[in-house]
Amino acid sequence: MKNYELWYTSEAPYGNEDLVFFAHKTDVPDDGWEKWSLPLGNGYMGVNVFGRTESERLQITENSFCNPNVVDERYPGGNGGLMNFCDLYIDFGHTGVKNYRRSLSLCDAVANTTYDFEGVTYAREHFTSYPDRVFATKLSASRAGALSFTVRPEIPFVAPYLLKEGDGMGRTGEVHTNGNLITFGGELEYYAIQYEGQIAVLAEGGQIISHDETIEVKNANSAVLLVAVGTNYQMESRVFMERSPRKKLAPYPHPHARVSEILENAQKYSYAELRERHVKDYFALISRAEVDLGGVCPNIPTNELIESYRNGENERYLEELYFTYGRYLLISSSRPGTYPANLQGTWCKYASSPWSAGYWHNINIQMNYWPAFNTNLHELFLPYIEYFKAYKPLAMENADQYMARNFPEKCGEKGENGISIGTAAWLYKITGAPDPGRGHSGPGTGAFTAKLFADYYEFSLDEKNLADAVYTANREMAVFLSKTLEEQEDGTLLVKYSESPEQHHNGAYYHTKGCAFDQQMVYECYKDTVWLAEKLGINDGFIEELRAALPRLDPVQIGASGQIKEYREEEHYGDIGEYHHRHISHLVGLYPGTIINGNNKEWLRAAEYSLNERGDVSTGWSTAHKLNAWARTKNGGRAHDLLRRLLANCTLPNLWDTHPPFQIDGNFGGTAGIAEMLLQSHEGYVHVLPALPECWRNGGFTGLCARGGFDVSAEWRGGKAVRVSVTANAGGTLKMLVGEERVEREMLAGETFTRNF
Repeated sequence: MKNYELWYTSEAPYGNEDLVFFAHKTDVPDDGWEKWSLPLGNGYMGVNVFGRTESERLQITENSFCNPNVVDERYPGGNGGLMNFCDLYIDFGHTGVKNYRRSLSLCDAVANTTYDFEGVTYAREHFTSYPDRVFATKLSASRAGALSFTVRPEIPFVAPYLLKEGDGMGRTGEVHTNGNLITFGGELEYYAIQYEGQIAVLAEGGQIISHDETIEVKNANSAVLLVAVGTNYQMESRVFMERSPRKKLAPYPHPHARVSEILENAQKYSYAELRERHVKDYFALISRAEVDLGGVCPNIPTNELIESYRNGENERYLEELYFTYGRYLLISSSRPGTYPANLQGTWCKYASSPWSAGYWHNINIQMNYWPAFNTNLHELFLPYIEYFKAYKPLAMENADQYMARNFPEKCGEKGENGISIGTAAWLYKITGAPDPGRGHSGPGTGAFTAKLFADYYEFSLDEKNLADAVYTANREMAVFLSKTLEEQEDGTLLVKYSESPEQHHNGAYYHTKGCAFDQQMVYECYKDTVWLAEKLGINDGFIEELRAALPRLDPVQIGASGQIKEYREEEHYGDIGEYHHRHISHLVGLYPGTIINGNNKEWLRAAEYSLNERGDVSTGWSTAHKLNAWARTKNGGRAHDLLRRLLANCTLPNLWDTHPPFQIDGNFGGTAGIAEMLLQSHEGYVHVLPALPECWRNGGFTGLCARGGFDVSAEWRGGKAVRVSVTANAGGTLKMLVGEERVEREMLAGETFTRNF
């Protein structure tokens, strides 16, 4: 791999240092956490490194550590949610340092800080290990005996109540030391979440002095800190089904024994061995795919790199770096055995996080996992599969209740109404489709989620999860959706209570029948369910019903302006709703759906018209969605326009995406969009370089994924492919389009086919 690295010549500043609530309405350039800290993660925890010399701050997040989302006077704006687990400070007292540099290498997921102070070079190295479940820091000095510091954990937001006495959102916490071990923990009161962290301080030479809540290291040659964290949360169905908040985790043991075991096991390895195990594990994932656009690594800090990009310089390297960074963030925040990546991945410093840092199902969770499929990180979707299995009984109950309230004539017996998923969800609760007139995203939200499962299988061909997860998610969703449809006089089947996500008209959410979002997602879900049933050899009466219903769903209508109609009752574009609304929900059939494609030129032209009218100016995640949509139209120039806007206007100095505030979905959507410009496979064949912009004249990529389990690599010169290599992970028929040339070939599992053009 190229040397992909974020680096800076100054420490993270102190702006917005101790915010309780996210400050999305204020632009604070020196916000040290959101804009300047460097994120590490292993799925079990996230760590933000500030790189400070007087007192280093290492902010730790654990995704199960959260309060509920509350809409009342306690949480203005209706937040709560994920909370800062701990701040770990390392006090050095070094000021006026020279030759300062801090960095994050995307090649090995290691962060570094180096500087000179009073004739000594000091260095710190950090990583979060997935194999060993610890955060590790090595501290060193160029002169023997010159390393002295104090380790000082701080538990933020400890109080019997957060904002208002009796609000039930409080937190307890204490810190204790014993020899070279610091233990901290307590309870987050609302869900009775018991939490604990342990820090082992290991020094070579010098002294280790234990105080009540801190450990001091004096005159050492080097030192290592190992951190393990945990809660008593377990991602099981009973957590979702238990109604009493404080009983949700009651059967589960205190995390002390597990945290102790993790830390003890990690100490069986030397620091070098821990680092080697971490790098080997991480590199196996990050090295699967790479995009080379001809970028040359410039010798300027990352914040200056972004500024130069805005001025038309160093464009190719920043685009490559951004692609790699998106994959890095997903690897860091969603690993098998951990929790899914949320709205902020796995990083949060607040007591009340942006939109609770939950799992939002009307675009955000979907966008989180788009790059898992086309950039060869399939197993990173497994945490969401396990999440689905855990919340499925509640989703079934949601469906039962929705049908009983709104379609009693169609309501089946308990458990026979499929599953219902609404927009908002957390590790403790999910919502279902809203009742008529009470929400802003229609029943298609659940189908939008089921699409992730179908895409996962199409790209990975994972037979292990096909029946009990992929097919189940789609079939049960199709059962629910089938009961929301109402037959019209012309024979069409329309979702009776329908909303296009978050779209307003005359100052209120607009409620209708059969909007494009719902109809397109129902169509996609039915289509996918039938296809998956065929894979499993299932052809029962319900599958026959879906086949018969597909042509009656009428998912795409073209209006008088030549637009894809967002609402059946609109005539011209903009008649209903916000003209430049951030969501492009009426185009989900273009992306991530597949029914609007090049096989129907009229639909594709109408999608282009709608994209142009919606406009390019928007939030980070919306810009990323439009980037993917333009790539699907095969217009590389317009797709690159959106990529430029995403990087120039919606990217912070540490390359995090901003809504504002920071939301990780824009990073993931942007990464998927770059891959979509280079490789597509939704039209029945593998299309190499489908949306190559003029500015990407020469380049190559390795390891991008196509549907059917094909890994593809390519090189191009002067905008034309010169070499393509395809590996069939499971065998099958390869149908491929390269330029104007079509290739068809039968391939065995594991076979690689290479062709020069």
